[in-house]
Amino acid sequence: MRYDVMIIGGGPGGYTAALKAAGNGLQTVLFEKDKIGGTCLNRGCIPTKSLIESSRYYRNAGNGELFGVNTEGLSFDYGKVEARRDEVVEKLRSGIEKRLKAAKVDIVEGQAMIVSPHLVTCNGESYEGENIIIATGSCISKPPIEGIEHCVTSDDILEKSFALPSGMIIIGGGVIGCEIADALSAFGTRITILELADRLLPVMDKELGQRLGMFFKKKGIEVSTSVKVLRIEKQDDRKTVYYSDKNGNEQAIEADEVLIAAGRKANVADLCGPELDLAINRGVVNKDGKTSFDNIYVIGDAGEDNIQLAHFAQGQGENVIDMILKKDMTNDLSVIPSCVYTDPEIAGVGTGEEQLKAEGTEYRVSKYLTGANGRCLIENAESGFVKLITVNDVIVGGQIISPHATELIGELAIAVEKKMTIGELAEVVHPHPTISEMIWEAAK
Repeated sequence: MRYDVMIIGGGPGGYTAALKAAGNGLQTVLFEKDKIGGTCLNRGCIPTKSLIESSRYYRNAGNGELFGVNTEGLSFDYGKVEARRDEVVEKLRSGIEKRLKAAKVDIVEGQAMIVSPHLVTCNGESYEGENIIIATGSCISKPPIEGIEHCVTSDDILEKSFALPSGMIIIGGGVIGCEIADALSAFGTRITILELADRLLPVMDKELGQRLGMFFKKKGIEVSTSVKVLRIEKQDDRKTVYYSDKNGNEQAIEADEVLIAAGRKANVADLCGPELDLAINRGVVNKDGKTSFDNIYVIGDAGEDNIQLAHFAQGQGENVIDMILKKDMTNDLSVIPSCVYTDPEIAGVGTGEEQLKAEGTEYRVSKYLTGANGRCLIENAESGFVKLITVNDVIVGGQIISPHATELIGELAIAVEKKMTIGELAEVVHPHPTISEMIWEAAK
């Protein structure tokens, strides 16, 4: 059979593109060498959030006395935490597989290779098609640090059975490092984060990372920023990380375990045959995912310069199918919200203050604090806020630190994408008492 669309990679971008292609009558084949759902479902977004939810229940139960609830003898079973994680992952993966089969997408298990612009091989078989979509995602990036082989990765914690250490050093204070730090610290693991940048969450607005650092300090999580890890040594069951601090002095810290959370890179190794050079690892992919070949596209984390978020990959996957169908693209990829599922949650969308300052653009900030919100006080929320950023009264960005911030950020994404003025947002009556009314109050 000759296919209209051949997709390599069954993560969020790949399976979303496959469902849309098949739903529009295109003969579609999906190649996946591991498990449908990719990193996000199997060892990323979903298992992380399951772990965080369990840790949040435990942490909140420990604060039960504040709410008039007696929780003497409180304990946890980390094996059951992992079992629930796996149950959630399996249920979602099974659901996606059923949807793909119902849509009549052919699924081929194995490592696929692009031999020519219209030919893919897998398991010794050849598959021909009109269009190829590369959706192979990303893999863990390990910096060239001596002794890096002594570290565990997020895969070890999120996909396998993991023995909780009494102490852990986390190299990297980005989203993955911070989420795992928050979750494991709730279960009693002493956490130290070492971050190369001058703050946590360095790709997000400065105030967000600084505020998270304050929350972590209250929870007993130690954070050292502006540091460079020099080497890692292992002796018996203990590991020592040597690093230079912000003043250039060498320091050493010891723990049971070390997690490397220094980012991810495009997973494109061994993707193309020797006669085909897509140059995708050199950034030769435009913003729509097109490569140097008109019929070959790269979406999601597999694109070297793409935003490494599942919802970006999904939106891009749908847009590529629109291009193949010669239709207007469905999704606006210029407005992509970012979420951090720590406690409290953190979310942002659009343009931040740092960028506007660097551009010399005049802007205005409207902020409302969680301490003035009834629902946040009821939930005993940390000191957070809703912040709206406007240029000439048009909302260009926003950040939220509060309970359920990741659910609320969609409203600000709509406001930014639709170029709403702050006055238009202020006109929309929000329900009371809710956390969402902080958006209304900030706008007013």
